[in-house]
Amino acid sequence: MSRGHMSRGYGRVGRVILLALASVASSVAFLAAPASAQQKPTGAELIASKCFQCHTQAMWQDQRQDTRAWEANLYRMVGRGALWTTEEIKLMAEYLGTNFGPAR
Repeated sequence: MSRGHMSRGYGRVGRVILLALASVASSVAFLAAPASAQQKPTGAELIASKCFQCHTQAMWQDQRQDTRAWEANLYRMVGRGALWTTEEIKLMAEYLGTNFGPAR
């Protein structure tokens, strides 16, 4: 093989490596971004991702509670091992109170 042919092959490999590194760097930058820069999940999304692990939809369709009662229920779940932030609990309680409250 000629020396010029080999250097072109390394150039391609180098470009692929640079592209891969750029991709990894952008992923790391996204993951390291503050939570405020990332889109917050909605109450419905949190319910789907956190509550469906243990409960069916009937759990909140049948109870019909106001936001404060839902919040108390959610904090009771924290006492049983649920790992939620205060903000997540607030969003979920507001969603449940609005969509599955006593007036609905």
